[in-house]
This record gives sequence, C-alpha cells and structure tokens, in this order.
Amino acid sequence: MIKRTGHADLPLHHGVVPRWLADRMKLLGTEIIEALIICYGRKEVLIRLSDPLWFQSLGAVLGMDWHSSGITTSVMYALKRGLNERSNELGIYVCGGRGKYSRQTPQELIALADKTGLDGNSLVRSSKLSAKVDNTAVQDGFTLYQHNFIVTKEGNWAVVQQGMNTQTKTARRYHWCSPNLNSFVESPHSAVIGENQGAILNLTDLEAKDTRSSILNLSCTNPATVLKETKDIMNLSNPKSAQLELFSKEDAVDKEEVIFAERNCVMPRHHEVCEEDVNLKRLGAVLATSYESQPKDFEDLLLTPGLGPRTLQSLTLVSEVIHGTPARFTDPARFSFAHGGKDGHPFPVPTRIYDQSIRVLGDCIEKSKLNYNEKSDCLRRLHSTALQIEKNCSPSADFDKTIERELAHSAQWGGRTCYSK
Repeated sequence: MIKRTGHADLPLHHGVVPRWLADRMKLLGTEIIEALIICYGRKEVLIRLSDPLWFQSLGAVLGMDWHSSGITTSVMYALKRGLNERSNELGIYVCGGRGKYSRQTPQELIALADKTGLDGNSLVRSSKLSAKVDNTAVQDGFTLYQHNFIVTKEGNWAVVQQGMNTQTKTARRYHWCSPNLNSFVESPHSAVIGENQGAILNLTDLEAKDTRSSILNLSCTNPATVLKETKDIMNLSNPKSAQLELFSKEDAVDKEEVIFAERNCVMPRHHEVCEEDVNLKRLGAVLATSYESQPKDFEDLLLTPGLGPRTLQSLTLVSEVIHGTPARFTDPARFSFAHGGKDGHPFPVPTRIYDQSIRVLGDCIEKSKLNYNEKSDCLRRLHSTALQIEKNCSPSADFDKTIERELAHSAQWGGRTCYSK
C-alpha cells in the first residue's frame, strides 16, 4: 500500500464553474496565498498545498463543491490565474493544468527558467518523474488527466495532480512536496487521496526495493534467457505457486492501520452537506465569534463600512485556513459555511458576503505591507477567539437552524448557484 498522510473518496462531477464564481475564487485564493507568504513564507505554501485536507478546505472556503473531483481543477486554475499575474512580486509560479495544459508543463518550466535563472532541466525532470510515478510505477486504476507543478523562486516545488477511474466514477489526487522528498522511487508522496481500491502494484513502496532491483537487472538480461525462464514458469503444474505477492495480506493490514491513523479524509458521494460531515463544536465557535463577540474585540475590522456578523463568519473561516494548524482541517465541509457552494450546498454562494471577504482580506494585506497591522491582527484574532470559545464554552451549532438562516437571507446576500441565470 502507498504511504499516505490522508485519503479521500472524490466523486467525479461534471460541469463548469460559472465565471462569476471563477473570478472571485481567483481573487480570494490569491489573497489567501499572499497572506500565507507574508506570515509564514513561500515554503509553507508548498507544504499546505501538499496537505490534502487543507487543500480540500481551501476549495470549500472558496465556494466550490465541497467534496467533488472538480475542486482540484477549479482551485488550481484559480491559483494559476491569480498567482502568475503577480509572480514577480510573490515569487511563486503555477504551471500545467488539465488535459492539454498538463502536457505544456515542460515548456512552461523552461520559459520560467529562462526568465528566473532556475534550473529548468531539473524542474522538467521532477515534473515528468512525478507524473510517471503516479501513472506507471503506481498502478492503482487511475489515469492522470491533470498535472500542476507549483514552484517558488528558490526552486522548491509542489505537485498537485489527479487521476480518473471511469469504471468506478471516482478520482484520486496525488500530492508531492520537494522539501519532504528524498527519492522519486522510494515512498515519494506527501499524500495520496482517493477511495481504497484494494491491492495495487506500487513499485515506490519501501518494501519494493528488491523488486525494483530485479526489474532493472531483468532489463539488462539477454532476451533469450528471459524467454526460457518464462516458459519454465508457464510449464509448472500449478502456475499460481510461482506467483509472489508484493506484500503479504497481514503486512497490508498493519500498514493500513499506521498510514490512516493520522489524516483520513473520506469524501462521500452525496452532494448536500449533512450534519455528520461537520464538526458542530467548531462551527458553533465560528458562529459565536461572529454573532456574539463584543464589537471592541474587532473594532478595526468592524469599522469597515458595511461589515457585519455574517461577513465575520466568513472571515473567521478564512482566517482559520491561513492560521490554522493541520488538526483543524479534518472536516473540510465546515469551510463551506464561509461562502456556500456553487451547487447550492450547504447554501447558495452569498456573493455580497464573498465580495466583502475579498475586500477586507485585501485591505488587511495592503495595510500590513505598510506596517499598519491593526486589521491584520484583528483577522488573526478571529481565529484565536474562535479557538478560545471552542475550548472554554463548548458551543455546538444547531445545524438545521444555521442552514435555515442562510437560506432565509440568501436573496439579501446575493445568493447564486451554477444554475442561476
């Protein structure tokens, strides 16, 4: 089995992201990445992108369908559009994409190297190897159709790529991160998320070292000798006795228990956000922070014209995406309570609230560049306050009433879905 920091079932969804949402995803996604760079550095951005749970939470807070395979394509397209426009300033670049754009990755990397002085040949090699490993060395039934290579001006990189299994109608997303990579052929993944499809051929596992050596030796052997050995095997009275399991069943069970102990991320097939998909205590802390905190706690934010409790709710979840620790992203569905979902689950995207989130976060970033950190500190305190409320007050959100309130105010807040005209 593959070494993972998490796994998830990503149902295949079809359709396109409407332009009104794609443009907002580009703006807010870029601002979130910029805030991460300012607070934690470019390498942290790569580490976050290689965390499947954080990536899923990012997609949810951006208003995409919270669990579908389309979250990968739409988030990476939004980041490519937004970050590449400001690559000289931010020092981070996104190459590749879906389908024909994935095959353009080498040319994009060479052009980037000519522009920045990075080692283009090394980056192209890393890009091709990561795709080759997930498409060939790991034969798990998924064929790659998307490949994004994210690189910083220091030469560090991450890969987010996705494969499709048309028979099961599921997708599997693969994550790579160069700061954590020691070898391309020996347990290289920072994470692989997808539904467990049973036994697979995985030549990148640590225990497959002897198998890789045997394959290499076999490739250098005289073909006549190989044919003779093959015929001898086929003539055995019980051919199955000549077959060796790559891993024993007992080893596989033990490895599963260790691998999946940390960062499981199971994405169900149902479209709607259900109560069991959300940590209600954490959601309750977000709502309490937004609707019950004293104005003086966040007065610098509240002085923003038109900003009210509902926008604070969104900003609290945005702040958690920026400042939260890995343990905070085990329920990605909760982050859809920031800006809803394009399919109307858990509620239509409140475009007016979304625009406020973009405006406030952008203002915080610009002022922090000028050493005016009051708003930026307030945004960080939103997350800290929610943590304190969660720890000391044990609030629990009423799931149904929360959805009812959102739907009741949907028209007022500019609610839209991909089905809207």
